[in-house]
Amino acid sequence: MRKLTRTIALIVLVFLAYQFYKVHQAVKQVMTYQPMVQEILAENDTKANEELVLAMIYTETKGQQADVMQSSESASGYADTITDSKESIRQGVEYLTQNLTFAEEAKVDVWTAVQAYNYGPAYIDYIAQNGGKNTIELATTYSREVVAPSLGNTTAATYTYYHPMALLNGGKLYVNGGNIYYSRQVRFNVYLIRLMSAI
Repeated sequence: MRKLTRTIALIVLVFLAYQFYKVHQAVKQVMTYQPMVQEILAENDTKANEELVLAMIYTETKGQQADVMQSSESASGYADTITDSKESIRQGVEYLTQNLTFAEEAKVDVWTAVQAYNYGPAYIDYIAQNGGKNTIELATTYSREVVAPSLGNTTAATYTYYHPMALLNGGKLYVNGGNIYYSRQVRFNVYLIRLMSAI
């Protein structure tokens, strides 16, 4: 019995070490975009900051696709039309800046603007009319009642989303409904990048 326990403990330890290595490598990849992010932020009058943009790159692609900020849709309405990382960051920062400005004007929290990067800027008005602060409950309702139906999911069909933050809250997202946990993942990834960059 003791041998079995030791074997299980070793397997868990190896798994955790591998996951740590993967996350550390992903953060290193994202940090290669730091100079580009700094350059683009310097060109813009924006409330976006370097940590936030890098955390969004990590959340979107971990820096492993040309469209690092998945900003094609905000530019053209279609995915994967941007094939240059610098253009992706420039467009992503511009879109985020617009959302941050709208959020300030609507007197809602910054994380509503970040969630609107995933949901679209109409989410900012929705939050302004429903308490002024982004919550999991409001993000869930908006996903089910606005985002998903607008993209064809009129039956509230869901799928399992294997992310710890989602699994702690039931593990479901609505098909075509965006990511309910987007702003929380970005917020967590700000701290994750800080931690991993120091190692």
